[in-house]
Amino acid sequence: MRKSPTLASALISRSLASVSGGGSADAVHRRFLQVALYGSSSGAASGCRYGSRRWFTPLLDSLGGSSSRVAPLALVGAFCAAAAATSLSQEVYAKEPPPPEVVPKDVVLYQYEACPFCNKVKAFLDYYDIPYKVVEVNPLSKKEIKWSDYKKVPILVVDGEQLVDSSDIIDKMGEKILQERRTNVKLEDDEEKKWRRWVDSHLVHVLSPNIYRNTSEALESFDYITSNGNFSFTERIAVKYAGAAAMYFVSKNLKKKYNITDERQALYDAAETWVDALNGREFLGGSKPNLADLAVFGVLRPIRYLRSGRDMVEQTRIGEWYTKMENTIGDSSRIKA
Repeated sequence: MRKSPTLASALISRSLASVSGGGSADAVHRRFLQVALYGSSSGAASGCRYGSRRWFTPLLDSLGGSSSRVAPLALVGAFCAAAAATSLSQEVYAKEPPPPEVVPKDVVLYQYEACPFCNKVKAFLDYYDIPYKVVEVNPLSKKEIKWSDYKKVPILVVDGEQLVDSSDIIDKMGEKILQERRTNVKLEDDEEKKWRRWVDSHLVHVLSPNIYRNTSEALESFDYITSNGNFSFTERIAVKYAGAAAMYFVSKNLKKKYNITDERQALYDAAETWVDALNGREFLGGSKPNLADLAVFGVLRPIRYLRSGRDMVEQTRIGEWYTKMENTIGDSSRIKA
């Protein structure tokens, strides 16, 4: 777990420093959201859908319409505090791997690397230390999931059983591995459900208008998408530049659809709303993350180091919570190919 070294380093560094001194428009909107991997189609709130092989034509059509004696004492104090922080962090910020007997033997996630819904599922799997393989789906050729009747990602195959829709996947995985852990009182359970719904019904909708806010941010986003996605060289170039141009215009329609006047402020407001919900707690789940914490962290992870995510952390109070989540989840349990 990475929280302890981080706390120790911070404490020591501080001590040393102190010593030393509509119709067609809607259709286009859906198609490019699919290609951009940052939304769902057909009204689904918990999956990412890909476009068809001929996505480029409607794309073009649509364009028309981030002191010496004091020193030893300070160092001693720093190391003592670091040791205490290490002990505390191990107690509070530990992962929660389930008993070995309930861990699935074979888990495969079909995903887009940049998809917020896929990242929701990965946050759950990583936190509960469930090993999984990843199959990156090409959103244009869709060959990796031709075998499935379900045409969105994420798809999670667990010991041969297909699970779909990110929230349903997490619910069903929870039933499989967390039965003995789900002992919260009803009020806490209702709170968790409320904020999981908020993620799907509100938080995800303020992401696209922010990451495609202007041409430079749209290009930054598509550079991330194409660098991490399953694209050929030709597809990578086409998707990056044509997709970024299209999504710049689509983001304007998204703002209107969700009644967003200032996209950055909407993102900041969502982040502050989440921090208010924490109400002074380390996590919504108390001393440990619950499923709502994992959902919020998951959908924000793809944008965290884009300009929009950097701005969000700089301008709101969410950074402390996000860093705690990042350190708590730690290394991915993904099985390297």
